Amino acid sequence: MNRLSSNDYLHQLRADNTLNNRPRRILLLTANAGFGHRSAAIALEEALKEIYGSQAQVFMVNPLDDRRAPLLLRESQSDYDKIVRNMPELYRLGYEASDATIPTVMVESALTVLLYELMVDIVDQIKPDAIISTYPLYQAPLAAYFTISRHYIPCMTVVTDLATVHRIWFNEHMDHLFVPTETVKKLAVEHGISEDSITLTGIPVHPRISRETRSKDQIREELGWQKEITTLLAVGSKRVEGLMDALTVVNHFGYPLQLAVVAGKDEETYQALKAVDWHIPVHLYNFVENMPMLMHASDAIISKAGGLITTESLAAGLPMIFIDLIPGQETGNADYVVSNNAGDITRKPLEVLSALKHLTMDDMRLLKERSANARRLGKPFAAYEIARLAYQAAERGPITRERKILQIRPKLIDLLTQNHITIKKDADTQ
Repeated sequence: MNRLSSNDYLHQLRADNTLNNRPRRILLLTANAGFGHRSAAIALEEALKEIYGSQAQVFMVNPLDDRRAPLLLRESQSDYDKIVRNMPELYRLGYEASDATIPTVMVESALTVLLYELMVDIVDQIKPDAIISTYPLYQAPLAAYFTISRHYIPCMTVVTDLATVHRIWFNEHMDHLFVPTETVKKLAVEHGISEDSITLTGIPVHPRISRETRSKDQIREELGWQKEITTLLAVGSKRVEGLMDALTVVNHFGYPLQLAVVAGKDEETYQALKAVDWHIPVHLYNFVENMPMLMHASDAIISKAGGLITTESLAAGLPMIFIDLIPGQETGNADYVVSNNAGDITRKPLEVLSALKHLTMDDMRLLKERSANARRLGKPFAAYEIARLAYQAAERGPITRERKILQIRPKLIDLLTQNHITIKKDADTQ
């Protein structure tokens, strides 16, 4: 599938699609805790619009931006970076401690109480034919709403990390789970998710990545970069540590290289980059909106191990040099890439030097090998595949649940009632 162009794949999808006269309403639920959740939702929105046009009415909502969301959850988005960067051991401890059965059940009960009324209002207002969530904290309150109301809107979850995935992603009351790798699929099954309700698609990346068909030299010419020279792309932000040290190595490496650096709106880093005495051709950007284009123009990438940048790099066939990773899910992302021989983890400048040396020796044999491995791992059409399956679910409409799921209904009603949560009259307790 990945050998097709974006246009060929879209033509194939549209040819297979039999559109109903009534447009389908798709609700995309996301959050701003890191870049990956929202970026995945944006990719799905774009794919739905490309395939179905006006037949797909897409509504992207971040419930945690709503003032009715508890302050603790709203602030968790902005505090996420501070916690993982300034207190990494505390973050790792909390991540690991909560990744167990009993703590997860407790967290899900709390989320149900905290977000139930908000979720009910969002669903009642938008009246979706299907729901896609790229953030795991919404599943429990959604499941409670469906169970109590006895109205089961098709609801799907998209996992946005490659290997190390918290069990809160795996909620058996969701209709379908889209996973990025066999590793995550196996983990989901171990946590009680039916294999029939899991589809391995990859993490959705923006369709622009699959649209690019030009050669590297053609793209470099448009960008004003030098052609026919090994090109490294480095991506930073306030979330990335060690970028300047890594680029000092690149600057003094001695091999004919060209470097493009995106500072990710980190003004301090951008000014520091501009002050460097560069010994190689360099192209500096504070922020870009054409990252897929820059990726396709490059031969390898230096970055942190975030789910978004890792997934986009693999989809573009870029070997990776990781210079920073957050304990937990980013460790899994990096390990996945390295174990599949598509990148290196470096923890100090000397290791960056070693990685570059190995990539460029023997006529860049290892660089070529890792580029092929990255392309093999990459899933540039994931957004299209998820969009297609989600739209089909929207066409099917509400589904009937097994009786065993309805058995938890009295417990959910009791939980909400005890916490003074309003249950609408049409979701009565009879």
